[in-house]
Amino acid sequence: MIGDIAVLSLQPPLTGYRHIIAEAIVSRRHNIKTVLVKTSPVRGIKRTACYEAIIGSESVTVHHEYGFAYRLDVSTVFYNPRLARERKRVTEQVTDRERVLIPCCGVGPFVIPAAARGAHIVAVENNPEAYRWLCENISFNGVQDNVSAINADACDTTLLLEYTFDRAIIPTPYGMDGIFDVIAPKVKSGGMIHFYTFKNRNHAEALVGEFRQKRYEVVLRRSCGNIAPRVNRWVFDLLKKNFPDQDPAP
Repeated sequence: MIGDIAVLSLQPPLTGYRHIIAEAIVSRRHNIKTVLVKTSPVRGIKRTACYEAIIGSESVTVHHEYGFAYRLDVSTVFYNPRLARERKRVTEQVTDRERVLIPCCGVGPFVIPAAARGAHIVAVENNPEAYRWLCENISFNGVQDNVSAINADACDTTLLLEYTFDRAIIPTPYGMDGIFDVIAPKVKSGGMIHFYTFKNRNHAEALVGEFRQKRYEVVLRRSCGNIAPRVNRWVFDLLKKNFPDQDPAP
């Protein structure tokens, strides 16, 4: 459920019943105006899927999450409402004195609550459509004084050469784990990194050892939901230990 839109992901045996399922949802959830069936997986640098409209046709909605509102078009941007509690957990750790880097930030569900806590956020998004909604949502939620939004590829190593950050929140797209090595050097010694990745349990456990070898303290590791058989989204909260000679210039 994203705003007043229901998005269905149906296995082949159920696709023939999609109209019945859509009608049942609308009969029980009276706020739902549109029902879409996903016809392709999320893919590409825009992280978007294809949909078939079963009821209604409007793909633009306003989604409410813990007191904030996000306008978006589900056909052109990625949004996962199931990460709401995880976003709340992380952004509640942000303080008003922090500078926070959020790459691959989408329409702003990490950006806006963190900015509302008084931190200064540098938000980077490559998809022009998501960036447009991000800028609208920043103004819509009244946090424009605390956010610098950039429409660019977060893996561009020249993008943030002059900045350092107290915290980075990295909602990594599938298959882009290399972004960690781009973003981590931008975080100060003693800073925190919240890194999301897609792994099976064995690979996630192996990552703990890799992070420790790189002198990160693994404060938390937890699963944030299953996305495929034996593959979960994992979050690692990492404290960057002191590297006195390796911090970039402030």
